[in-house]
Amino acid sequence: MRYVAAALLAALGGNDINAKNIEKILKAAGVDADSDEVSKVVSELAGKNIEELIAEGKEKMSSVPSGAAPAAAGGAPAAAAADAPKAEAKKEEEEEEEDDDMGFGLFD
Repeated sequence: MRYVAAALLAALGGNDINAKNIEKILKAAGVDADSDEVSKVVSELAGKNIEELIAEGKEKMSSVPSGAAPAAAGGAPAAAAADAPKAEAKKEEEEEEEDDDMGFGLFD
């Protein structure tokens, strides 16, 4: 992914997508470049329009369903019942904490 990102940065900067530019960007980021991976990215992107590739990718991504599945309706009451004791315990803890200050507040 870092090689593709470096290639896109090179293209965004108006430079050619070649091994020299990709390695220069990666070196500036402090990343060691694998020459085999760099050459693979260069060969895959050779002669292709980056804007068209991005547009194609967006179309493909829009067809993929995303987001969480809706929760089952039967699970909600059980979750609410499980939360009730926690809420009661929290209220009791808050009441205990109020006693700890012996009636004096921080700014009283």
